[in-house]
Amino acid sequence: MQFLGNIEAKIDAKARVFVPASFRKLLLASGQTELVLRKDIFQNCLVLYPLIVWEEEVAKLRSRLSRWDKTQQSIFRQFVVDAEHLELDSNGRILIPKRCLQLADIESEVTFLGVDNTIELWAKGELNKTLVAPEDFGLEIQRLMSENI
Repeated sequence: MQFLGNIEAKIDAKARVFVPASFRKLLLASGQTELVLRKDIFQNCLVLYPLIVWEEEVAKLRSRLSRWDKTQQSIFRQFVVDAEHLELDSNGRILIPKRCLQLADIESEVTFLGVDNTIELWAKGELNKTLVAPEDFGLEIQRLMSENI
């Protein structure tokens, strides 16, 4: 599953939003109507994981952390504490808990961004503030792609 796209949407008064059709189609084709939503670790956005992707990420994290190490257990707990289980309704919408909207400063408009096997949700206008200047982006891609050749 690989999501691609940058789509704006409106959140209704009940905090529901339609998952963009291209993303919804991919989710449904993969049998993924259950999703997990959590605040991103680094950015001020929300990340929507298909349940299977979430389970893989949690298993990967758990395999690297010891339940018997206080700090590592706290890190794991902090990763899952803000996670919310969501489900696509019959109309293709999700209900975003108000607490999650507040965590990412999202009000009535949201940008859905496909990022590999997850979908990010950004407050309108916030995504562009995090992007690297085009000339710097080109130089960084050049540097990264020329390493180890």
